[in-house]
Amino acid sequence: MWHSTIWSTTAQALCRSIFRWTRGDSSLKLSVLTTPDQVGSFSQSHPTPATHHPLEIKLLYNKVGFAMKKVLDMPDRNDAALDFLMTRRSRPAKTLVAPAPDREQLTELLTAAARTPDHGMLVPFRFVILEKSAMPRLADLVTKAGTRLNKSAEDITKGRTQFEQSQLAVAVVESQKQSAKVPAIEQTYTAGAVCLSLLNAALAAGWGANWLSGWASHDAGFCAEAFDLKEGERIAGLIHIATEGPRPAERPRPALDTITRWVSE
Repeated sequence: MWHSTIWSTTAQALCRSIFRWTRGDSSLKLSVLTTPDQVGSFSQSHPTPATHHPLEIKLLYNKVGFAMKKVLDMPDRNDAALDFLMTRRSRPAKTLVAPAPDREQLTELLTAAARTPDHGMLVPFRFVILEKSAMPRLADLVTKAGTRLNKSAEDITKGRTQFEQSQLAVAVVESQKQSAKVPAIEQTYTAGAVCLSLLNAALAAGWGANWLSGWASHDAGFCAEAFDLKEGERIAGLIHIATEGPRPAERPRPALDTITRWVSE
């Protein structure tokens, strides 16, 4: 009988999840059987209704087949990845030391970072790699911008230090694309997601990493001269990557129940 064939094939293909169907008033519902005994018992107690039209049976088969495929394609739980996300911790940029990733190692991290949610596949971002040899020039440009903006000596020193102490950094540039479908704010979200993905990729690869910005990175004049940004582009983040130094203590995290609301109706 057709239903027995489905259950037999399903039982062989799926070790963990096997589907059964029940017929409601006007719809077919799928639920999950978890053991071979349940499948056998269900098959014996639910013979094929003689009133089923062949087309209805075909539609049911397609529904079951689709549901089977969804289960078969479901990835296994990745406990190592979850453990990393539950314990990840940025490393302060000022504690990072040489060496930094070489070009091959950094390319791997950039490849991971580019795999980010991107509505419309617009790729509203690009990377500018800031190597150690470029840092003195960038620090001097901070002083130039700070003087122009009447920044305090303290602000200028802090802005310079980010570059003077850095072994390597990646400027993630938000580069908006014209789109009638995708709002500008969603492109900004994508650029931010790239920053986090790059930060986490570096940490997962065993590097120390920190996502910074700073007042200079928000100044169009500085960014145009320092990073060759075009009109409409801006810095989403400066991701500093190198060997971690002293490991920082864990910091307080938000209490989940104070920032979470469940909506059930």
